[in-house]
Amino acid sequence: MKLQGKVAIVTGGAMGNGLGIVKSFVNEGANVVILDYSNTLPEVVSEFKNQGIDVLAYQVDIRNEQMINACVNQVKEKYGHIDILVNNAGVCKLEPFQLMTDEVRDFHIDINIKGTWNVTKACLPYLKEKGGSIINLSSVTGVSVSDSGEVAYAMTKAALLGLTKSLAVELASSRIRVNAILPGYIYTPMVENMAKLSNPTNPSAVIDGISKAIPMKRLGDALEVGALSVFLASDDSSYITGEGIVISGGLTLKKL
Repeated sequence: MKLQGKVAIVTGGAMGNGLGIVKSFVNEGANVVILDYSNTLPEVVSEFKNQGIDVLAYQVDIRNEQMINACVNQVKEKYGHIDILVNNAGVCKLEPFQLMTDEVRDFHIDINIKGTWNVTKACLPYLKEKGGSIINLSSVTGVSVSDSGEVAYAMTKAALLGLTKSLAVELASSRIRVNAILPGYIYTPMVENMAKLSNPTNPSAVIDGISKAIPMKRLGDALEVGALSVFLASDDSSYITGEGIVISGGLTLKKL
């Protein structure tokens, strides 16, 4: 098992890409801690428990520094070390730029950027003790492509790639590698909701249309994002840092 004995914190791990990452980490022997605001968190923990898997979870808002610090300190007290941090938690609300309120703009900034900042800062002293891996979930949106209504989301996801590269340089001497994953269309609740907003009567038609535009003719699976996360968290990627790795089925390669 590639992550045997490692302690990994995954934000937004109760659904979507985050849950795919949690499942993949558990399968590779990691002790996983989920930080998530979702009300589905107890159900997810219960499902793991029914499989005989002990997953620690905290229902927290990553915008709250005090709450995050308290949770991270408890993780350190329980396990004695923290080896991996996956900053997966993020939000996306589609709205045209001229109609977007400051509240919606700041909602993206506060969770996608400041939330990632808060959790990273809280975990860093413990990651520095033995070295480790930080993985930030950015996106192809804002870095390579974008659609109408995604200005706030694109801005914040592009910022995460900049954060990744800067932290990689700063933390290399502490034996901490920092990389970003840039997903394209992965079949997650976020994509499902976007499809429903676009076509409430037939969201599957939206998904089919997206699939046709992807060279591999399908959406990705959260477990595929999980597999990439395992690679970046493990010693298999020991000489990789500061990179943004695209997982999109070739979406960003196709000329429109």
